[in-house]
Amino acid sequence: MSNEHKKYLRKLKLNKLLISITQISIFIFFIIIWQFLASHNYINSFITSSPSKILSTISKLYIENNLFIHIWITVKETIISFIITTLLSIIISIILYESDFLSKVIDPYLTILNSLPKVALGPIIIIWIGANQNGIITMAILISIIVSIQTIYNGFVNTDKLKIKLLKTFNATKKDILFNVVIPSNKSTIINTLKINISMCLIGLMVQWRENILKN
Repeated sequence: MSNEHKKYLRKLKLNKLLISITQISIFIFFIIIWQFLASHNYINSFITSSPSKILSTISKLYIENNLFIHIWITVKETIISFIITTLLSIIISIILYESDFLSKVIDPYLTILNSLPKVALGPIIIIWIGANQNGIITMAILISIIVSIQTIYNGFVNTDKLKIKLLKTFNATKKDILFNVVIPSNKSTIINTLKINISMCLIGLMVQWRENILKN
């Protein structure tokens, strides 16, 4: 290994270390500021809570042997809503891509639905479905699915047209183009959408939990 290559590798390691240190520092700084503002009543800790209250609650749940039960329920609801959102998003995106007429009909409705404040649907979901696990999962799906459909569908539509034309010259069917060009070309888009989905589903769960607590 040449000295230049060694220097390059050391530079990469140093860069990764600096990134990690900066990320940890930002997190610690945020926690300190959060606790300071809550302790001195600059923010309402009833709404925003505080790091000390969170640690106290975690400790209490652990002592009462309820911590891992709550963690499991959260993980289960997140996974269920994530899987449903992912499957529906990909299937609906494929349908819209395959049908130009349907995509033009549905597009304005997707835009309107995406602009709606999903949090405001919390009380409606409680009335329709109930303050239960099904209502929580429904909220998680509603918060994430529209964005997912739009992101994946836009990725499909913007697939390299030259690749598609090349397959068409070989008399490829729509199915061939979809599975051999469109979907493979959008792997990164789909993966990035899945990353967003998991966090959006978790946010949806927390929003609906809050609504359920306020109702009770």
